[in-house]
Amino acid sequence: MSKKTKALLYNLFCFAAIFVAVRFLLDLYTHLSGLWLPLTAFVIGTILAPKFQAIQTKDGEKIFMKWLFIKGIKEV
Repeated sequence: MSKKTKALLYNLFCFAAIFVAVRFLLDLYTHLSGLWLPLTAFVIGTILAPKFQAIQTKDGEKIFMKWLFIKGIKEV
Protein backbone atom coordinates (compact mmCIF):
# COMPACT_ATOMS: atom_id res chain seq x y z
CA MET A 1 0.00 0.00 0.00
CA SER A 2 1.44 3.37 -0.98
CA LYS A 3 1.99 6.19 1.49
CA LYS A 4 -0.55 8.39 -0.35
CA THR A 5 -3.20 5.70 0.12
CA LYS A 6 -2.31 5.37 3.81
CA ALA A 7 -2.57 9.14 4.26
CA LEU A 8 -5.98 9.13 2.57
CA LEU A 9 -7.19 6.32 4.82
CA TYR A 10 -5.85 8.06 7.94
CA ASN A 11 -7.76 11.21 6.92
CA LEU A 12 -10.92 9.20 6.32
CA PHE A 13 -10.81 7.20 9.56
CA CYS A 14 -9.96 10.20 11.76
CA PHE A 15 -12.69 12.33 10.22
CA ALA A 16 -15.23 9.50 10.47
CA ALA A 17 -14.47 8.85 14.13
CA ILE A 18 -14.78 12.53 15.03
CA PHE A 19 -17.90 12.94 12.87
CA VAL A 20 -19.71 10.02 14.53
CA ALA A 21 -18.73 11.14 18.03
CA VAL A 22 -19.78 14.75 17.43
CA ARG A 23 -23.04 13.70 15.77
CA PHE A 24 -23.88 11.48 18.74
CA LEU A 25 -23.04 14.25 21.23
CA LEU A 26 -25.01 16.86 19.28
CA ASP A 27 -28.00 14.53 19.13
CA LEU A 28 -27.74 13.88 22.85
CA TYR A 29 -27.21 17.45 24.08
CA THR A 30 -28.84 19.76 21.51
CA HIS A 31 -32.21 20.11 19.85
CA LEU A 32 -30.83 20.01 16.31
CA SER A 33 -32.81 17.90 13.88
CA GLY A 34 -33.07 17.16 10.20
CA LEU A 35 -30.21 18.28 7.99
CA TRP A 36 -28.73 20.55 10.65
CA LEU A 37 -27.47 17.67 12.78
CA PRO A 38 -25.17 15.99 10.20
CA LEU A 39 -24.21 19.35 8.65
CA THR A 40 -23.03 20.71 12.00
CA ALA A 41 -21.18 17.47 12.76
CA PHE A 42 -19.52 17.66 9.33
CA VAL A 43 -18.25 21.20 9.89
CA ILE A 44 -16.97 20.43 13.39
CA GLY A 45 -15.39 17.19 12.17
CA THR A 46 -13.66 18.96 9.30
CA ILE A 47 -12.17 21.54 11.68
CA LEU A 48 -11.12 19.10 14.42
CA ALA A 49 -9.81 16.18 12.34
CA PRO A 50 -6.05 15.92 11.84
CA LYS A 51 -4.74 16.36 8.30
CA PHE A 52 -2.36 13.74 6.86
CA GLN A 53 -0.26 14.16 3.73
CA ALA A 54 2.33 12.01 1.96
CA ILE A 55 5.38 14.05 0.93
CA GLN A 56 8.35 12.98 -1.17
CA THR A 57 11.55 13.85 0.74
CA LYS A 58 15.21 13.14 0.03
CA ASP A 59 14.91 10.11 2.34
CA GLY A 60 11.88 8.76 0.47
CA GLU A 61 8.14 9.24 0.83
CA LYS A 62 6.93 10.07 4.35
CA ILE A 63 3.57 10.81 5.95
CA PHE A 64 3.18 14.04 7.91
CA MET A 65 0.35 15.16 10.17
CA LYS A 66 -0.92 18.62 11.09
CA TRP A 67 -3.50 19.01 13.81
CA LEU A 68 -5.20 21.88 15.58
CA PHE A 69 -4.14 20.59 19.02
CA ILE A 70 -0.47 19.92 18.18
CA LYS A 71 1.99 22.70 17.45
CA GLY A 72 3.78 22.28 14.15
CA ILE A 73 3.91 19.37 11.74
CA LYS A 74 4.74 15.86 12.97
CA GLU A 75 6.03 12.85 11.03
CA VAL A 76 3.89 9.75 11.39
